[in-house]
Amino acid sequence: MTTQQERTLVLVKPDGVRRSLVGEVIARIERKGYVVSSLKMIQPDRATLAQHYAEHEGKPFYEPLLEFMLSGPVVAIIAEGNRVIEGFRKLAGTTDPTTAEPGTIRGDLARDQGTKVVQNIVHGSDSVESANREISIWFPEVAM
Repeated sequence: MTTQQERTLVLVKPDGVRRSLVGEVIARIERKGYVVSSLKMIQPDRATLAQHYAEHEGKPFYEPLLEFMLSGPVVAIIAEGNRVIEGFRKLAGTTDPTTAEPGTIRGDLARDQGTKVVQNIVHGSDSVESANREISIWFPEVAM
């Protein structure tokens, strides 16, 4: 079996920061065996979020999503490890907190707020290409 060392971007969204869940998210990443190689708390601006969510521009949820992500600080994390992209997405659980499996971050910690945008605690890159693009947006100083 070969190893596939990767980096991924994890964002603890404003709902996770507001609910003091940053430490819990980091603990779960580390307990899984991944390494947190970079971390910062940031109040994102609209330009950063527009770049991050560019593929969703024009969709009905785009503006409410940006408004939600502008509503408070975000913690941006680079996590590294063998197949970390796939592993973190499994650890995060499905996007919908109501159907996310118990034991996942979203299954245990997120809750359906009945809002226009799903508030589900975390974001994780979905591919190597996305991870590289997203890391360059949030961590231009360490991008490859």
